[in-house]
Amino acid sequence: MKKIGFLSFGHWSNAHGSATRSASDVLLQSIDLAVAAEELGADGAYYRVHHFAQQLASPFPLLAAVGARTRSIEIGTGVIDMRYENPFYMTENAGAADLIAGGRLQLGISRGSPEQVIEGWRYFGYAPAAGESDADMGRRHGELFLRLLQGEGFAKPNPQPMFPNPPGLLRLEPHAAGLRDRVWWGSASNATAVWAAQMGMNLQSSTLKADESGEPFHVQQARQIRAYREAWTAAGHTRTPRVSVSRSIFALTDDRDRAYFGRDGGGDQIGVIDNMRAVFGRSYAAEPERLIEQLRADEGIAEADTLLLTVPNQLGVDYNAHVLENILHHIAPALGWR
Repeated sequence: MKKIGFLSFGHWSNAHGSATRSASDVLLQSIDLAVAAEELGADGAYYRVHHFAQQLASPFPLLAAVGARTRSIEIGTGVIDMRYENPFYMTENAGAADLIAGGRLQLGISRGSPEQVIEGWRYFGYAPAAGESDADMGRRHGELFLRLLQGEGFAKPNPQPMFPNPPGLLRLEPHAAGLRDRVWWGSASNATAVWAAQMGMNLQSSTLKADESGEPFHVQQARQIRAYREAWTAAGHTRTPRVSVSRSIFALTDDRDRAYFGRDGGGDQIGVIDNMRAVFGRSYAAEPERLIEQLRADEGIAEADTLLLTVPNQLGVDYNAHVLENILHHIAPALGWR
């Protein structure tokens, strides 16, 4: 295991005990948690993106703010729903945020997850082309975004511009060199993982997976990762790809931990999502020695190079920093981290 970060869903609510009661709370605490995680030695601060929900939605202002407050931690998303995105405007936003962060963005993108509203992307002005599904549209937006990130000129300049132009066709600005290689695709199936490899994207293996064999989640996920790496090699890419998995993991070290998570039953869950039979990975909660034993048996974690810890953001920055510190100090070294 090379890198460990956190993944926040960015919930807020007025529920009893919630430390995030407004969007402002979530945004400001998301920045503070990234700062705390960096101080603890974590490698990454990642955020989910959901529209029409009381959760984080527009990632680039947050990513830029985190980039301005931190110095070394990776800053990413998991994932941006490309069905909702204008790839041109997104390229400008991503370039600006990455430059503010000094080249630390790790952008997870995908076709998106089930929504709060019916066909929400239509409200954003997007619709599948004839013969396309919404997933096809998301992948098409993703492919265009990748091309634009390469920074090649494509737009014919005005012969009488307001400001002088460089020679040749123009590209979108600001351009962030290297960001193209720091784009990840969030995949829930073997087929989309193979496609991501062919497209030269890193892989974020989802918190759920299409149940393609009936085996435990971590076994299917490990097979997905191996198929991705085989497809990467076959595609002839020269750099080494990265693969992340996410898990809910809690080391029970004090009474708060036991009160919140000590009754975890464990075990995968099976459900139907977007008309797909899916297997959802289990949560882990145990005393440190037992937790290390359980995680060593997780084949998905063993295959990945990056582990993202899903955090209960509504419990506040201090408690989530405690959760991260427990993992980094008591668990991660035994799994080969650093």
